[in-house]
Parts: sequence; structure tokens; C-alpha cells
Amino acid sequence: MLAADNLALMRGGREVVTGLSAALKPGTITAIVGPNGAGKSSLLLGLAGLLAPASGSVTLDGEILARLHPRVRAQSIGYLPQAPDIAWDVAVEALVALGRLPWRDRGTAAIEAALVALDLEPLRHRPVSQLSGGERARVLLARVLAGEPRWILADEPLAALDLAHQLSLIAHLKACARPENGAAQGVVVVLHDLGLAMNHADRVLVMKDGHLIADGPPNIALAPQVIAQGWGVRARWLGDPGAQALIVGEEPEQADGG
Repeated sequence: MLAADNLALMRGGREVVTGLSAALKPGTITAIVGPNGAGKSSLLLGLAGLLAPASGSVTLDGEILARLHPRVRAQSIGYLPQAPDIAWDVAVEALVALGRLPWRDRGTAAIEAALVALDLEPLRHRPVSQLSGGERARVLLARVLAGEPRWILADEPLAALDLAHQLSLIAHLKACARPENGAAQGVVVVLHDLGLAMNHADRVLVMKDGHLIADGPPNIALAPQVIAQGWGVRARWLGDPGAQALIVGEEPEQADGG
């Protein structure tokens, strides 16, 4: 279990997450959503152990995350930032292989599985400088997957992907959380697209101004009244569970019967 207990986080001299508590379980996909500046990315950094708590704590299976050896933490938690830098112009396969560094092995099978999962086999020998933005995003996520972490923490992993690769990646993340064989991983993703959160997450955390304003299954956490509170807009959901669309704006007036 990855848990925040009364967590407060500071960035740039101000508190960006305030008194947040949440216990996240493996085997589920948790989406963190909220308006710009809500503290979503900061929370993900805190859960990854990359932003030290100002107060409160983050624990992994009951152990204070900050007290774990860095190598153990890197083996346990794979983190993908929103706009990662690529320092070296290496081939795709070599960059994905860097995900094995915490294990100090080649992990050939894991690297191959990550390349397949992100549809990167045809690009494996291409330098990353020759990739499109969406292709780079897939390579960087493949690097995280190659590390076989117990927890996958990703900040807007779908933002640069086309529709087909979005759906493919969502399917793969679901398979990580609920595998046919092996141990379930925990998946935590920051999303701006509320439709993706509603249709594909098991649990949604809604943040505003550094506070957690809703936490629960998507149909509860993303109810119209929560969206009104968090984003200041009127909205409603249309469609069946798993294929719902968000309609934003004034609700149409009901026509008189007769």
C-alpha cells in the first residue's frame, strides 16, 4: 500500500498540498484530477518520494518512504514526469533499457515486453532525436515499465498520444493493475481528461487548491456537483458506464410535456 497521511508539501516557498490523506492499493488504477494549480503534480512527486513532506508522511507498505534505500525505492516506484528531459541522443532500445538500472541487470525480457506494450519494436534502433513528441512519450513510459516497479506513477502519460495509442496504453495499465499472472501493480496517473478518468479509473482523487475535495469511485468523485465545486462549471454525463461523455455548459431547459 502507498499511503499519504496528513501530507503537506511545499514548492517555491508556498504550501501546494495541505493535510491530504489517502491510502492507495495495488491492483487499482487511481486517477488524480483537478483544475490547473490544484497540486496534482506535486502530490505525485510526494508519493514518488521526490518531494519531501513539509509535514505528515508518505509510507510504502507501512515503511516511511524517505527512510528506504534509494535503490529499493527506485525498484518499487516508477515515476514518469509530465515533461521529462532526454539527456542523450541514444537509440530507443538503449533508453528503455535504462529502466533496469535500479536492478543492475540487463532484464532483456522486461525490456522486450515494454517495447511491445508501447508499440515501439519498429523504432527500437532509431535515435530518440528523430522521434515525434508522441513517440518520445511512449519511449519514456516504456523505460518506466521496463523497471517492473510495484507502483507506476505517471503525470499526464496520455497527453501526447494519439487516440489509438491512448487506448492501447490504458489497456496495458489495466493489465498491470489486474494481470492474468503475477503480482498486481498499483497505477496512479494525473489526468486532465475527466472522460478518461470516469471511464477507465477504479478510483479518482479530486484536488482543488491543494486540498482533496473528493475521493471515491468515478461516478461518485466526478459527480456533477463535484465538478461544479472543483472547476466552477456546470456539467453532466451522458452514455453508459465505461463509455460516458462529459457535456459542459448550461443544461438544456426541459420542454413542457403535452
